[in-house]
Amino acid sequence: MKPLISKKLFKTFANKYLIAFMVFSVWMIFIDDNNIFFLRKNVNTLKKYRVEKACFLEKIRTDSIQLQEMKANAKNLEKFAREEFLMKKKDEDIFLIIEK
Repeated sequence: MKPLISKKLFKTFANKYLIAFMVFSVWMIFIDDNNIFFLRKNVNTLKKYRVEKACFLEKIRTDSIQLQEMKANAKNLEKFAREEFLMKKKDEDIFLIIEK
């Protein structure tokens, strides 16, 4: 009758270095503060922030172009002030039409 676990297989798994490596691996993957799940969450967060950064850089670029146009021409500045901040001249009335 053959033993269920051969001696060679038992010797391999009883090796102290292999056992230490297994314990270390389990510790680092599941138990440590910087485990694999925490790192994966941080990678996903970093991807999200990179997308947001690209959006903000694009917004900064468009706003810089708009600022240069306003500095170059007083009519553009007046148009912007009227549209965005509802500014008016002394003899004007502004009527806001809000559509539902």
